[in-house]
Amino acid sequence: MNRLYRSLLAASLLAVPALSFCQLTPPPAPPVTRQASPPKYEFRAAWVASVENIDWPSRKGLSSDSQRLEFLQLADMHQHNGMNALVVQVRPAADALYPSPYEPWSEWLTGVQGKAPSPYYDPLQFMIEETHKRGMEFHAWCNPYRAVFTVGKSSISPTHITRLHPEWFVNYGGTLYFDPGNKEAQQYVVHVIQDIVHRYDIDALHFDDYFYPYPIGGKDFPDDASYAKYGNGMSRDDWRRSNVDSIILHVSTMIKQEKKFCKFGISPFCVWRNSSKDPEGSETMAGLTNYDHLYANILLWLKNGWIDYVAPQLYLEIGYKRADYAVLLPWWARHTYGRHCYVGLAVYKAGTNAAWRDRTQLTRQIQLQRNTDSIQGAIYFSSKSFETNPNGWSDSLQLTYYNYPALIPPMPWIDSTRPHEPFAHNEYNKKEAVQTVWMAKGANEDTLRGYALYRSEAPVCNIDSMQVFQYIPYDPVAGFHIRVYTQPAGKKYYYFATAIGRTNMESPPVAIRNLLPNFDAD
Repeated sequence: MNRLYRSLLAASLLAVPALSFCQLTPPPAPPVTRQASPPKYEFRAAWVASVENIDWPSRKGLSSDSQRLEFLQLADMHQHNGMNALVVQVRPAADALYPSPYEPWSEWLTGVQGKAPSPYYDPLQFMIEETHKRGMEFHAWCNPYRAVFTVGKSSISPTHITRLHPEWFVNYGGTLYFDPGNKEAQQYVVHVIQDIVHRYDIDALHFDDYFYPYPIGGKDFPDDASYAKYGNGMSRDDWRRSNVDSIILHVSTMIKQEKKFCKFGISPFCVWRNSSKDPEGSETMAGLTNYDHLYANILLWLKNGWIDYVAPQLYLEIGYKRADYAVLLPWWARHTYGRHCYVGLAVYKAGTNAAWRDRTQLTRQIQLQRNTDSIQGAIYFSSKSFETNPNGWSDSLQLTYYNYPALIPPMPWIDSTRPHEPFAHNEYNKKEAVQTVWMAKGANEDTLRGYALYRSEAPVCNIDSMQVFQYIPYDPVAGFHIRVYTQPAGKKYYYFATAIGRTNMESPPVAIRNLLPNFDAD
């Protein structure tokens, strides 16, 4: 999702090549259109790209303190905007933004691949901890197959895998890629991902849209040698798709064996196939598709339950003739096969043309997303775009769309166990007219992300039909204050709290005993 991708995306929708036919099992029933209302559950995230220093760190060679400060500011900004997750690129080009036993430190950190931050720290560990402190999930974003971003310009460590196993790689358009057809290369990538899942407290592992690379200038990907060795009589296209299927299945299986609660998500290109070439495809006229050009059969992965969520990059405006956002959104909703779908939204395109100079473009897309069942949220590309409040969209999130905390939708196929009702201890400071409520686990075996606080004008609480009033990230001594509430006069509120488990399952509510006649939470 870098500058190269964005230029390719613009070009890819201009011409429609001939495509082959593929029939899949019929999808579930179409999504139900519903009246928009602020949802209790909604995934809200931003992509944080490290490649080319797009988002973080802002440039190569910053001091460790400056890198940390930038991330803290970034995390605070997204928390203020109402996000509940960050998707952070930690492996942009067979390198690492963490101490890896397999790959060298990224050049995007220090300017020299293989050079550790100085003073030393572990950026991934730091980012995970700070993200969790703010009540947000951390999704570790890895590019599976890009190895050298720009041949002849990128910094390459003597220990980089391209130097140790040059036979695994091909040069395509000035970038070195792992050959997806090479079985040893596949196994290596799985081991790299396994190391991240095993050692770090991530909430999800995330792949973007780069499997086989985007076609360049009509040149075919140079994989003749591996096709001759492993093709087994399959057509080249089917063989390439089987290679991508293979690594997705292996990574999926590995993740669930290593850490059951860790989710696996993919953010593919916006069009799977056009309906003109496949009755299962979308009513679009894209010149490039996942299935035929990137060899990514996303629907197969969803149908087989290999991935937990899909985040299609719907970076096109409402009304775009060749690939309309309003057409693609319901198409993806019809093809989730019971998994979650978070739409990728292009905040970075603000001001790029007449459609994206329209201040309502993004907000109308959010409204359509919320109007469509089987769409559970959105991810925005990219983080840096929010810094300038483009078209006032940060204001729109803070004041209107994300002006209350949303819980992350649970995934019952991963875990359907609810945590126990939490314990609430009340203390009253008569002089300050402050009630302090201390929260604790209801049972030692509970693993929690935090607590949800509800406010009601009635002494009963139906959490299924109420928005969360306040979200409190988990801490062994988590608590909040309730103060005397005087506006409007005479109104009394009742408070209830629930525990939110690591997999976002919610406990039954516990009533907060009222020690003050009229009160409100901080």
